[in-house]
Amino acid sequence: MAERSTAAVDVADNGGDEPSAAEAAKATADGVDTQNGRAADGSMPETDGERINPAPAPVAAPELHSGHKLARRYRLEECVTRLDGFSSWRAMDEKLRRAVGVHLLPADHPRARAVLAAARSSALLGDPRFVQVLDAVEENDLVYVVHEWLPDATELTSILALGPLEAHEAYQLVSQVSQAMTAAHREGLAHLRLTPSAILRTSSGQYRIRGLAVNAALRGITSDTPQQADTEAVGALLYAALTQRWPYENDAYGLAGLPKGVGLIAPDQVRAGVHRGLGELAMRALANDGATASRQEPAFTTPEELAKAVAAMPRIRPPEPAFTAPPEYQQTTYQQGSYGRPTPMGLPTVQSHSVTPPPPPLQSRTGRALKWSVAALLIVALGLGSWQLADTLLDRINRGGNSGGETNTQTDSTDDTPKKPEPGKPLSISDAHVIAPGGDAVKPEDAGKTVDGDPDSAWITPRYVGSANFGNLDNRKNGSGIIVDLGSVRNVTGVDLDLYAAGQRIQVRAAAPDASSPDSFSDFTQQVTKLEKAGKKLQSTVEKPVRARYLLVHVTELPPESSGDYRGGINEIKILGTTS
Repeated sequence: MAERSTAAVDVADNGGDEPSAAEAAKATADGVDTQNGRAADGSMPETDGERINPAPAPVAAPELHSGHKLARRYRLEECVTRLDGFSSWRAMDEKLRRAVGVHLLPADHPRARAVLAAARSSALLGDPRFVQVLDAVEENDLVYVVHEWLPDATELTSILALGPLEAHEAYQLVSQVSQAMTAAHREGLAHLRLTPSAILRTSSGQYRIRGLAVNAALRGITSDTPQQADTEAVGALLYAALTQRWPYENDAYGLAGLPKGVGLIAPDQVRAGVHRGLGELAMRALANDGATASRQEPAFTTPEELAKAVAAMPRIRPPEPAFTAPPEYQQTTYQQGSYGRPTPMGLPTVQSHSVTPPPPPLQSRTGRALKWSVAALLIVALGLGSWQLADTLLDRINRGGNSGGETNTQTDSTDDTPKKPEPGKPLSISDAHVIAPGGDAVKPEDAGKTVDGDPDSAWITPRYVGSANFGNLDNRKNGSGIIVDLGSVRNVTGVDLDLYAAGQRIQVRAAAPDASSPDSFSDFTQQVTKLEKAGKKLQSTVEKPVRARYLLVHVTELPPESSGDYRGGINEIKILGTTS
């Protein structure tokens, strides 16, 4: 779908997505007439079924200013936009003492009736996922629409200016917006201006949509295929959230467009680390030849189809919070000499554990006599001990000679040499699956090949370019691996691994005995083998059995292949232990 001409003139404000005067002037200079949706040469842009109706002859806007009051209730405070005969304001509802937004048109404006009808229809929906229309009135030659104002919300345009969204947040965006638009279309309402400036994220993480039906009515936008238009718009929002790029050639909403002449390319070709499942949903929602030519799945034509596909995806977990080690413990006490009284400012001081110096040597005559006495006693004691030891040995030798001349020097001592633990027997494995940080797993369909007893089948990673650390992708910084389920808690005594290739850096860790379906690296807190670069085989036993049901064979680095890429994998996993 070609870029909409009005899309390039949205502004990041909280009262509507209308452009400011400066932006409108810039858009006109760039070839877009914001007054009637025409290009600078007078031609209408291609809209793929969406019609941007030319604006009527200019209507004199009423002279309004800050402080003007509507219906003796809504006091205008700040003009956000003046465009095409209407204006948008931030106002104060003096009756309920809250901020509101207000759209104003002259009553004789040719779009006034359409705006009133759209506002009243939107107000009847009452869905909390949309910014609510609070009032729609014609009074004193004016038509005004009052809507919610969300001071704690952040526009998606501002969020994307900081970078792409991580997978879980992008999933929340497309899930909430597609479900909201499904509900709207069931009531016969379309948006037709679903741009990043129409999406607000509240402080609680909820996404709210503003301007349902009203924004299109203000601009005279209609469409022969409203469901498809809104579905494609949701796809564009998801594409931008994953890549921080606008999925058309023209720059828009502070985002760079795609390279000219190459068409629509998959999100994972624009930025490394994009969640594959979400990227495919974005392509199917962007219903054009570039999105569907390379995929077997049909394109989405309604928000409901997109919402169902999102709901059918595996759950994408939020990112794990960064662990910060607690500060070292410092024992505090009061300063010496201040017993019963705190130090100045009431602050305790750190106790210093200094070594007490030894007492000075005895230098007096009595001290020297005492030293010689102690030395003499030590010499006598050593002599007596040696004599008793020799007498005991001679006695044993004599007893041995009387019994046949054999010398018995065996002592009753115990052997303290630690014995090597028994490796145990292979334990049955009830399930195996690939760990999926952020909901994205490496070749999840091949996990079962690592426990099928066939060393010729394997879980093998894709080839990664440029780095042994799984290409240094954002969602692969901790590596990957296989989680095995023993079915119940067992005593694990060792592992026997057959690896796809030598040179992988690998370790085996176990979850706590009471763990239930662990699925993050931090869940596996018990070490079974140390992190090391392994050969083609990795066989190891533990000094003390580890009690666990779930174990993770964790691969952190891959070996190079002859082509210069990096690739690894696991042929077979055997966990050794006992069932008791």
